[in-house]
Amino acid sequence: MTEGTMPYIPSARVTVLGVQDGDPPFRIVEIDGEVVGFAKSMTDVILIAADAGVTIRDLDDPESVRWVGGGKFRWRH
Repeated sequence: MTEGTMPYIPSARVTVLGVQDGDPPFRIVEIDGEVVGFAKSMTDVILIAADAGVTIRDLDDPESVRWVGGGKFRWRH
């Protein structure tokens, strides 16, 4: 693969991992690769990031938040 064909992958500071089993189900939130909390909703993601000093202006911006295992509306298996 040449340099000109490499795909661009944004490096968001906040990563929200896939849904985990629990009552209620939750998603692990990482900032800069470090686990910082467990979210049960989009609001939790924003609050967890804010507590860590990171402002999320747009949950759909791939340079702000990386959603793994489903987008911002996926909170159950």
